Amino acid sequence: MRDAQYSRVAGFPYLRVDRLLASLRSRAQASEPALQAFAERLLELDLESRRYEIDNLPREQVDALPEMRRELPRASAMRRTYECGRLLREIDMAKPQVRAAMLSAAEVPDDYSGASRVLGLYAVTRIPFARGVRQWENETLAALGREADSLRVRYAPPAAAPLPRAAVAAMVDRTHFDPLGHPTLSPREFERLVSAYAPSFDVELAGDYDRFGLLRWRRDAAMPEVDPAEAAVYVQPAYTRYGESVLLQLVYTLWFPERPPRGELDLLAGKLDGLVWRVTLAPDGAPLLYDSIHPCGCYHLFFPTPRARPLPAPDPLEEWAFVPQTLPPVGEGERPVVRIASATHYIEGVSLVRGSDSVARYVLHSYDELRSMQRMGEGARSAFGPDGIIAGSERAERFLFWPMGIASPGAMRQWGRHATAFVGRRHFDDADLLERRFQLDLEGPGR
Repeated sequence: MRDAQYSRVAGFPYLRVDRLLASLRSRAQASEPALQAFAERLLELDLESRRYEIDNLPREQVDALPEMRRELPRASAMRRTYECGRLLREIDMAKPQVRAAMLSAAEVPDDYSGASRVLGLYAVTRIPFARGVRQWENETLAALGREADSLRVRYAPPAAAPLPRAAVAAMVDRTHFDPLGHPTLSPREFERLVSAYAPSFDVELAGDYDRFGLLRWRRDAAMPEVDPAEAAVYVQPAYTRYGESVLLQLVYTLWFPERPPRGELDLLAGKLDGLVWRVTLAPDGAPLLYDSIHPCGCYHLFFPTPRARPLPAPDPLEEWAFVPQTLPPVGEGERPVVRIASATHYIEGVSLVRGSDSVARYVLHSYDELRSMQRMGEGARSAFGPDGIIAGSERAERFLFWPMGIASPGAMRQWGRHATAFVGRRHFDDADLLERRFQLDLEGPGR
C-alpha cells in the first residue's frame, strides 16, 4: 500500500517531495551544492516512504520479489531500493536537461479538486459556507474559558531535563552550514526539543470518547482503534519558511476514539477524532506562535505571541487566519496548557504554566509509527490508505461539503494531506502559511 505522506515526483520514480522542499527549488538552482542537497533530500523522502511500504507488504508478496534473500527478504528489498535510487540519482544528475526537469517536476499538487468546485458552483456556494465559518468562529470565541460541569483531567508531558534556549538556538544555527538552509536534527536533539516544548492537555472527560491514546490495529478490524490504556501523543518535526529563514516546528497529535453524535442527525460525528498542536520556534528558541487543527484538517486556530502580528486577509470571505486568543511572551521554562472540550474536542482556551502541573502524564510516540503498525498475526499496515485518509473515519458532512473541493471532508488524514480551508485554499504544511498571514519578529525584543 502506497504511503501518501509525500508526493511522488513525476518522471522520477525514485524521488518524492513535500511542500517545504518544493518551495526551496529556486534556492536549489543557486549553486551546485544546493542542487545536490536538494536531490539528496528528495531521494531520502522516497527511501523513507518505501521503507514503510515494504514493511507493510504481505509476506507472500515480499517472497515473490526477485533475488531476495529468503531469511531477510524485507531488508534485501530495502537494500536493493537504496542501491537503485542512488544509481538513478547519479545518472540523472549528470544530465543538465534532466536536472532542470527534476526541479520543474518537484512540486506538490494541492488537495483541492477544481472539478468539484466547478460542479458545485463554488463561486456562489462559498458565500453560505463562509457564513457558516463565521458562525463557528463566533461560537469558538464564546466558549473560550468556559467552566465545564464535568470532570477534567490534565495530562502533563513526560518529565525531562530543562533545555536552555541558548542550546536550542545552537541547534537551529547549524542551518547556516546546510546549502538549502534546512534545519537538521539528530534523533537525540529532536527528543530533547519535543520534550522541552510539549504542552499540557486539560481534557474534559464525559465519556470514553474523551480518552486519548495509542492508535492500534486489532485483529480483523476494518480500521485502527484508540487504546486509551496508554495516554499517547504522537510527535514529529516540521518546517516553514519566513523570508530566507527556514523555521523549525514541533507537532503533537492526539487521537480520540470518536466524535459522538449530539443528536439524531449530526453530520460531524464519526469514528476517530483528534487534535494536532504545533509550535513554531524563532531562531533564538522562543515560541513565535502556536496553531492547531483536527486530523481532518478542520478547525484551524492560531495563537500568536507578541512576536507574531496578524496580517489582513486579501478576501473577507476567505478562511485566512482565525485568532481566537493571543498569548503573552512565553518565558523560558513555561509551556502552554490546552483546554479541550468533551465530545467535539474543540480547543476552549490556552494558558501558560511553569513546572509540574499534574501527576497524570502522557507518553510521546513517533508519528511515523502510524505509517506501519503491527496487526496481530497479520503483519503490518499503515493507519492511512493510499489516499492518506483513514478508511472508516468518513463523516456524513462529505455529502454536503463536497462543493468546497476537499476529498471526504471530515475524515481523518495523514500529515501532508491536510487542506484546512473550505473557503479559499490553505494547507497545514504550506511552506508560506505563516509568511503570508503574520509579520514575525525573528530577532526578539531589544535586538
